[in-house]
Amino acid sequence: MRQGFTLIELLVVISILGTLAVVVLIAINPLQQIARTRDAGRISGVTQIGHALEAYMVSHNSRTPPNNNTWLQALVDGGELRNIPDAIGAGNGYSVCTRRNVHNWCYHIRTNPNCAFVYTALESDSYQSRCPSGRTAYVYYDTVDKRSGMLCWPDSSNPYARGGCVSWRSHSYFEEL
Repeated sequence: MRQGFTLIELLVVISILGTLAVVVLIAINPLQQIARTRDAGRISGVTQIGHALEAYMVSHNSRTPPNNNTWLQALVDGGELRNIPDAIGAGNGYSVCTRRNVHNWCYHIRTNPNCAFVYTALESDSYQSRCPSGRTAYVYYDTVDKRSGMLCWPDSSNPYARGGCVSWRSHSYFEEL
């Protein structure tokens, strides 16, 4: 009597293992894992820059860095940042601000109250799914609130269009991070 597996038994086991492999790959979605990793870097970078903005304002009598493309370098020159956080590349559909964009870090100031607002768009589905349709998730740091948060903003206008540095906690699409 021969012992072993028949061809049918082997094919059934291989097909079951293949199905399980596909289910696991769909569950972990490597592209979304990469997007979430990049978003974690963006959240960390915005928070780091936000703390540097606060330090700059303290050491410069409440003045904000220049409201142009040299704002980030001013934080380095003033000693508040050791170096500019690296630009974080992005996948398809990712967009950030078009004004005062330095390495995908966006900046806006207001004079009344005197404050600074740094932000960038998030790309992963885990953040985008928290926003209503037609809105983009942004991570921001506002020197008035002194903390990071997430905003959902219409794709057609970035958060700086509203002026930044307002109490975003009262905004209907605000979420603390």
